[in-house]
Amino acid sequence: MRKKIVKRKTTVIRKSKKSSSVFSGRLLQFSIGLLFVFLVFGIGYHYRDGLAYYFSFKSNHASELETEEKRISDVRNFQVLEKKEDKVIGLDVSEYQGNINWERMDSLENKYPVNFVFIRATVGSDRLDKGFKDNWLGAKKNKFIRGAYHYYRPNENSLDQANLFIKTVSLKKGDLPPVLDIEKLPKNQSLSRLKIGLKRWLKIVEEYYKVKPIIYTGEKYYEDFLKEEFGDYLFWIANYNFYREEMDADWLFWQFTEKASVPGIKGNVDVNIYNGDLQQLRYITIE
Repeated sequence: MRKKIVKRKTTVIRKSKKSSSVFSGRLLQFSIGLLFVFLVFGIGYHYRDGLAYYFSFKSNHASELETEEKRISDVRNFQVLEKKEDKVIGLDVSEYQGNINWERMDSLENKYPVNFVFIRATVGSDRLDKGFKDNWLGAKKNKFIRGAYHYYRPNENSLDQANLFIKTVSLKKGDLPPVLDIEKLPKNQSLSRLKIGLKRWLKIVEEYYKVKPIIYTGEKYYEDFLKEEFGDYLFWIANYNFYREEMDADWLFWQFTEKASVPGIKGNVDVNIYNGDLQQLRYITIE
């Protein structure tokens, strides 16, 4: 009689993955935390001069200079100014700065001389900047190299806009070339029609003042819409990005912040760097 063979089932005991998954999770958290620490340390080291300036200024002087001689609030601004080498610093103002005390507006933080100023003169086809007349005279009286700019409205007639600027602004020897400020895209016309209008404004203004105008715009607007087709013109570019600390070689001016404080102006003001020294700036003025 055969014996019945009974096969025993082998029970496989699987090791729990819980402990290993917990370890992996902690390792990932530690790695992310370490990366964050290195990132913060790297940024802090890169901006060490600006941070040191910021904290020493705030602790030693904030109470006495908080009202009129306000500090530059952004540490990056100080970093940019420290790298400017022999480049020239200037401002641009409009009615939004209110009444400016031009006699006090000589430098940023009593350290960086202000040599030039752009002043908004006109807006669109029918509006004068309320502060233009006083600002234009104030800049001249206090020996700033001055320039005037027009804020272009894409959906308004370019001929009317050019004529308004011409009627408003009388440029003299030593003034900077006229500036066309274009920041918006059209709503009721194509991009090609916008470019036709811009070219018409530039042509009329150039023929009247006998000098090629400068174009002001944001960096993205410049790259996307103007760089190729308006390559014959010099550009004044606005870029406030934290990562950018130097201007491109093909920019004539760089507006690097809109949050600076200057003696003589209540509130924030834009600050610009000219891509050259003071002698080169004077060279591009009207003769």
